[in-house]
Amino acid sequence: MGRIDRVNEQVKREISLILQRELQDPRLEFVTITSADVSADLRNAKIYYSAIFNMRSLEDIQNGFNSARGMIRKLLGQRMQMRYTPELIFEFDSSIEHSARIDEVLKEIHEEHPENYPDA
Repeated sequence: MGRIDRVNEQVKREISLILQRELQDPRLEFVTITSADVSADLRNAKIYYSAIFNMRSLEDIQNGFNSARGMIRKLLGQRMQMRYTPELIFEFDSSIEHSARIDEVLKEIHEEHPENYPDA
């Protein structure tokens, strides 16, 4: 595992902990940090998240991140020993929803053509 990979994992872990323990914003409840992608110069980081949308809309969650961005960055800087604390960009991770949709389509295909799947 390279240096950037370790930094990505630590940023992901620390921001997850900050969301759980430090922030009181109800818009960020039920949000999970799925990954972090820190640039090679450590100046910027894209933080990917997923959420339960029956609780909040994507817009509400993004607004929560936008208002908490400075506090999250400050707390991250206090917890990590880095020359620079990266600027944080929060983006919705649609890969989980995409995977769920693929599973649904595969189940539909299986139900429509069970003769093609004798072991299932």
